[in-house]
Parts: sequence; C-alpha cells; structure tokens
Amino acid sequence: MNIIISNANNKPIYEQIFTQIRDQILSGDLPPGQALPSIRALAKDLRVSVITTKRAYEELEKAGYVYTVPAKGSYVAEKNTQLVREAYLTRIEEHLQQILPLADSCGLGEEELVEMLRLLYHDKR
Repeated sequence: MNIIISNANNKPIYEQIFTQIRDQILSGDLPPGQALPSIRALAKDLRVSVITTKRAYEELEKAGYVYTVPAKGSYVAEKNTQLVREAYLTRIEEHLQQILPLADSCGLGEEELVEMLRLLYHDKR
C-alpha cells in the first residue's frame, strides 16, 4: 500500500490517509478481503500519530470501505456497487467544483463549459 503524506496539503493527515486508501480500494489496487497494515504499523511507516491512523481507519469503516475483526485487524470490504458509484460521483463533483473558478477566471460561460465537456466526452468514446 502506497501512501504519501504532504504537509503542504491543506487537508488533515487522517483525511489524506483516508482518501488514498479509499482510492486504492476503488481502483482495485486493494482487493476485497486484503488485510490492511495494523494501525500502529501504518502510523510508524508514515511517521504520524497512532490516533491519526486510527481516525482514518474509523472513517474508512464508517464509509463501508473496510471492516475490522477484533484482535485480527482491518480488511478491505466487498465492493457495494452503489457505494462505489456514490464514491465516483463524489469525486466527479469535487473535480467540477475545482473547474468552476477556473472557468470564471477566464470568462467561460455555462454553455461554453457544457460544450467543452460534451466535446471531451465524445472524443473519449
């Protein structure tokens, strides 16, 4: 499992861990049933607090990406197709939120933005 923590990132460290593990689960890099590193081992590897990694794991469990077996560890949960779809929709929405200020800064209107998206969509097909 590859996780890179950035102090320059404005997101809290637990959220960076959560996002990177979630993305690896969604992409299939971490398959269902795979054991995650222990909270302590991950904290040591990343040189962060155990509390930070514990919070990231708790958030992953709340979101349904992992499950924990007491005294055994945390494992990647089976993919729920609706959960996966919602996660992708959330990521798309986040990217679109970043696009809007860029469009505004260069005077790109809604119709031009939609047309640009439409062209990109059809070029990929």
